[in-house]
Order: sequence, then structure tokens, then C-alpha cells
Amino acid sequence: MRPKIDINKLKHLPTVEDMFEKEYGAKGTPTRDEFDAKSRAWYYAEVLKNARKTAGITQQQLADKIGKKREYVAMLEKGETDMQLSTFIMISEAVGLKLSLTS
Repeated sequence: MRPKIDINKLKHLPTVEDMFEKEYGAKGTPTRDEFDAKSRAWYYAEVLKNARKTAGITQQQLADKIGKKREYVAMLEKGETDMQLSTFIMISEAVGLKLSLTS
């Protein structure tokens, strides 16, 4: 038998936004903006890393395809450095991702 959920207790749980505000500050503050930027960089790095692995190529092979050093690719995949849009597009094409913009 499944336990009953107490709706009143749920109402008092913090939201994800509450926890983010406590840890990183409110939206629009410098610390929150920095966290959000790092989060996006990490997310896109994960997308590219997974696509690289799915394509069956190593970091070195990817670096050779885009004219960068393997260490740079490793830093990108760890989210340790920000990449330019042109680099993102080159990597996307090298690993077989198709990009599209919608409005």
C-alpha cells in the first residue's frame, strides 16, 4: 500500500527557485547571473560531449577536426571555459549535430 501524501506538508517545502535564491541570490544579481551562465555552459558542454561520444570520436580527433588543441576540447567539456558561437557551430558540425533557430 502506498503512503498518503500530506498536501499541507508539501505546501511548506521550498521550491527549486527558493533554494537557488538562498544559494546563489535572486535572479538579476551578479552571483545568480554567474551561476546561470556557468549552468548554461555546462549544459551545452554536456550536449557536445555526448554527441562526440555518440559519433565515436576522441577529444583529440575532434580537436584535429576543428583546429584546436585536445586540452581546449577537454576544458570545454568540463565547462571550465566559455566557447564562442563559432566554436560551438564548428564542434556541432564535427559531431554531426544539426542546429536550427526558431522564433
